[in-house]
Amino acid sequence: VEAKEGESVIDVSRRYGFEIPSLCHHQAVTPYGACRVCLVEIAKGGRKKLTTSCNYEVLDGIEVVTDSAQIARHRAMVLERILAEAPDAEPVRELAWEYGVNVSRFRREETAQTEKRRDCILCGLCARVCAEVVKVDAISFNGRGDKRGIGSPYDEATSACVGCASCAAVCPTVCIPVTDENNKRTIWGRTFEMVACEACGEPVMTEEYRDYAIANRDLAPDYYTTCSACKKKKLASHFDKVGS
Repeated sequence: VEAKEGESVIDVSRRYGFEIPSLCHHQAVTPYGACRVCLVEIAKGGRKKLTTSCNYEVLDGIEVVTDSAQIARHRAMVLERILAEAPDAEPVRELAWEYGVNVSRFRREETAQTEKRRDCILCGLCARVCAEVVKVDAISFNGRGDKRGIGSPYDEATSACVGCASCAAVCPTVCIPVTDENNKRTIWGRTFEMVACEACGEPVMTEEYRDYAIANRDLAPDYYTTCSACKKKKLASHFDKVGS
């Protein structure tokens, strides 16, 4: 197959139809290799090794095995450990079942800290999206060892958060609580007022995110006053007029 310099093995493989599972990979952010589910075998210069494919850049002449009995065993062991950390996360359970893991032999010690981050697998995807895509750095890793977690500074409400909920959208275990109710959004200890769509009245985004986007993005301010559905209707109506 062909690839561009700097591309990762997982992205190139998927583009050519070779599926590699992963829980912490997203093309929009820097790869981290946290979940280790995307293990593949790389052959280069007569040597072979197992490595994570999300942070391994493609090289001319390498051979990549994306699925084998050995790879499946390693993925199953990784998933069994992850299942112990996220026993209630449906995406984790479904992926584990695919590799024959129904119950984890591992047990985590139940503490106030582990209960607070229940089903979080510390992949850091939410923090990377916050820092690299939204560019606000509202959440990050905190603590050490078994007290390690992800959240806002000191686990308190932070003014840096704009309530975009991008973190919750990419969370592979769906463990970041976000509530949208009565034109308000609650996330990371804060409640935000929502911007109502000028066309239909449905919530579009938080007022803080709108203000942040207007100040830091290149789109016109009125772009943020209409929901996606109404934008599509307006675009479709425009094309209908062009056709007539």
